[in-house]
Amino acid sequence: MIQRVTYKIGDNELVLETGKLAKQANGSIYAQYAGSAVLATVCASSSSQEGLDYVPLTVDYNEKYYAAGKIPGGFIKREGRPKDKEVLVSRLIDRPMRPLFEKSFGRDIQIVPTCISSDMTNPPDILAVIASSAAVTISDIPFHGPVAAARIAYIDGGYVINPTFEQIENAEMEIVVAGTAEGITMVEGGAHEVSEEVMLGALDKAEEFIKIMCGLQNDLRALCGKEKLPLNPVKVELLNADSIKAEAYPRLSEALFVKGKFERRDACDAVKTDLSAKYAEQLKDEVQSKLFNALFEDMEYTILRTTILEKGVRVDGRGTEDIRDITCDIDVLPYPHGSAVFTRGETQALAVCTLGTVFDEQIYDDIEGDRRENFILHYNFPPYSVGEVGRMGTGRREIGHGYLARRSLEPMVPSREAFPYTVRVVSEILESNGSSSMASVCGGTLSMLHAGVPMKKPVAGIAMGLITDGEKYAVLSDILGEEDHLGDMDFKVAGTEEGITGFQMDIKIAGVSTEIMSKALAQAKRGRLHILGIMNKTISKPSAEISKYAPRIETMKIETDKIGALIGPGGKNIKAISEKYSVTINTENDGTVTIYGKNAKCALGAKEAIKGIVEDPEVGRIYDGVVKRIMDFGAFIEILPGKEGLCHISKLSRTRIANVSDVVKEGQKIPVKLLEVDKMGRLNLSYVDALGEDAN
Repeated sequence: MIQRVTYKIGDNELVLETGKLAKQANGSIYAQYAGSAVLATVCASSSSQEGLDYVPLTVDYNEKYYAAGKIPGGFIKREGRPKDKEVLVSRLIDRPMRPLFEKSFGRDIQIVPTCISSDMTNPPDILAVIASSAAVTISDIPFHGPVAAARIAYIDGGYVINPTFEQIENAEMEIVVAGTAEGITMVEGGAHEVSEEVMLGALDKAEEFIKIMCGLQNDLRALCGKEKLPLNPVKVELLNADSIKAEAYPRLSEALFVKGKFERRDACDAVKTDLSAKYAEQLKDEVQSKLFNALFEDMEYTILRTTILEKGVRVDGRGTEDIRDITCDIDVLPYPHGSAVFTRGETQALAVCTLGTVFDEQIYDDIEGDRRENFILHYNFPPYSVGEVGRMGTGRREIGHGYLARRSLEPMVPSREAFPYTVRVVSEILESNGSSSMASVCGGTLSMLHAGVPMKKPVAGIAMGLITDGEKYAVLSDILGEEDHLGDMDFKVAGTEEGITGFQMDIKIAGVSTEIMSKALAQAKRGRLHILGIMNKTISKPSAEISKYAPRIETMKIETDKIGALIGPGGKNIKAISEKYSVTINTENDGTVTIYGKNAKCALGAKEAIKGIVEDPEVGRIYDGVVKRIMDFGAFIEILPGKEGLCHISKLSRTRIANVSDVVKEGQKIPVKLLEVDKMGRLNLSYVDALGEDAN
């Protein structure tokens, strides 16, 4: 039986419908708003595993080209591996939903939201979040939802809920907020230096919409929701739990405060090893072993949080607002165009900036349409950064962290018109213990400034954390990996001295009050300014010159009626210049000429050659000419590409000569002075006048 619920947003209705499509899934929702539609399904495996310490959830958002009436470009006409955008939307759905599943359910869960219609006006990602949550909500899979999301844009001093693509382009700030009816659990977005107050206002607007969407899903569940499947909790308890805890707790209370990431981990592992040896016979049982490990994590969780809340002391000895030591180095690599190493405590990023031409731009072929980006940021997290052995490659985490760093820096990257280069930043994480994405923002700024990119302002980022017991709370600046893992919030803020440019927050509790958010934003601003101050001591302005190894791009404006002369018959002139100087030349209809050379010498040489073609010969000016033809009465000399003049035999020497070839030869380069341009446009040249009074 088909069931549906609707809600009017602006001129269109948001529709959630079930019972018609994909009926064999545990839950299926067809969601539509205007011309955009998403089909979201959820399935759970039939078998359950006991004692899992994680939720085996997979979210696979995908977009079909047919949704926008397109056929995939390239040789292969089938949709292939997930594009970065699809990975990012999958993470957008996964992050707020994952904490609301029960680990004790023990079954593999797969959510597949598919964009099957796109009007290329309304983004489908928010629809995908709502549809995915609704599919789980009405299914038989246990879920502490529903979840909803809203996109908020700040445009001309006002907030717009779920803006169109065009409105997003013109927004000063654009964030995606997700949460439950109880509160916000995730925020992600970028901005052009907005204030903390503007950010808080956007969160309030989003929360209103989220509550409405959660209510809509509950209405649908009331109509057709399935009875939930049973959980599969561990039915046994850890034997000797009290004895193990009594012996381990005081030792862990000391081990957790050993200085140094690996030293601290070794100290904790030593306690665990001693206890596991003492209870080795008991721990031969797999379930007992899992419960033993869970007890140790619970003890670490309690010790870390209690010490922070009661004493204000963190595991590395810092206070709640203290930031680890920071060092910044630039010009660390000899050949790349810009390089920097940013180190904050035990997190280190090598950021490398490469300058390219328009031909190096990133081309995207999405269902919204083709587009190009001249700023690219790639983030790599090799396993050695945490002292481990593992597979190399780009996973969802790398794509997500790189996207956050790119969004944080992008508002301060100059426009194509101001700096006609393609800029690629690569962040190689060499060490990691807390917020490598924000280290990438800081390192990216340093490397771009070193490369000579005229950034509008430097950008820095900081990761904040939260510990709360429901009554007391502590906001932590510059969190460690342990504080991220055992804390209640991971909150990253990037920006300039003037305002916020990038923002991401994941909350593990029901919600965060406005008081906590205000304190966290204010504390993050102080931390950001502190980091910017240290970075500015190393480099605060772009290098005066770009690297000699970087391509050189020169732009010039010519009269539109000179474009034909520059190109020449069949492209003869422009091809000749390109070959001679090893450059690529691009001309626009408005007379803009862009020259892409492998170095400054090539680009500037080509620029002078183009000036020669498009500029009118100037009487009285001395030109470097090339002898093209020798006649009995003189020599024809090319002074500009395609422009020749006659140097009469009488102007080749101050003494009488019998033959022109006695003075010049074809192909010879000689200076000549333009004496006049006659009524017929002919150029009269003089060799002797170019040589001065002492010439023969």
